Amino acid sequence: MAIAHSSSLFPGFTHLQIAQPVTFGHHLLAWNEMMVRDEKRLINTRELMNTMPLGSAALSGTTLKIDRKFVAKQLGFKTITTNSMDAVSDRDYVCDFAYSNSMIMMHLSRICEELVLWMNPQFQLVEIDEGFCTGSSIMPQKKNPDVPELIRGKTGGVFGVLVGLLTLMKGLPLTYNRDMQEDKALIFESIDTTLSCLSLLPRLLLTLKLNGKQAAKIAASSYSAATDLAEYLAKKGVAFRLAHNIVGNLVKHCEKKSLQLHEVPINELKKFSKLIDKDIYKILDPNFCVKSRNGVGETSPTSVVKEANSVIKRLSAYGFKK
Repeated sequence: MAIAHSSSLFPGFTHLQIAQPVTFGHHLLAWNEMMVRDEKRLINTRELMNTMPLGSAALSGTTLKIDRKFVAKQLGFKTITTNSMDAVSDRDYVCDFAYSNSMIMMHLSRICEELVLWMNPQFQLVEIDEGFCTGSSIMPQKKNPDVPELIRGKTGGVFGVLVGLLTLMKGLPLTYNRDMQEDKALIFESIDTTLSCLSLLPRLLLTLKLNGKQAAKIAASSYSAATDLAEYLAKKGVAFRLAHNIVGNLVKHCEKKSLQLHEVPINELKKFSKLIDKDIYKILDPNFCVKSRNGVGETSPTSVVKEANSVIKRLSAYGFKK
């Protein structure tokens, strides 16, 4: 999907206000970065818990002559625990798992919040398939993004599991205490909720349709190329703080005149800086804005395609096919 929309203009936001034009593919790859970090956290959690406690017995070990390292190897553990008291009372790995799930859900919730905003009639940036939406019980015109809202709502419960586990463990002396059996229901709930949301959201995303004309229109609004104008002046030797001030004054002028930056005649632009020339109109084109940002991790179509292909190559190890 990122490759398909590598050239599709989309508004980039800061403070939920239009900031700079980006490509929709770049935004989708930002979501991928969240998921990559989540994957790494889960791998790290698995690594931390890959230690065999067997042989610690009740708390002090055993007098039986067992070969713990041999057993660990047979069972697929990387190593063995080195303190029997800690081994029987450690639940860090459960908390780590719950934290990893909480981070996954936090990321899914952020994605869902964007989907809710984007399909709002005030934005009309995307359409979500009706299979993931519902109508209103009283208002026949409504198409509510129920699945994104429900995933967003489920996040709180997964956060609650993490807090519950930390609270469960915070006052327990070494070693085992019966309280610890409560960790099972909590972590199973966390896992089940996270897996169900991870299963559902990708299906929704496959139905996502970009309203390209609307996205391009919004991406070009609110003086979104102002930063490019400031950088244009900086490249001509103007200190950026001065360039920032010049463009800020120009934007105020445009607001008074109800003009966009590209609508200001060149003779008026030169009143703000003599360094501004006719080539500025090319700079102010949102398509040029995104194409100019072609470094690693940036928003240009070429950068997006390159990064997307890198993601696909990495996923091929899991059997994913383009």
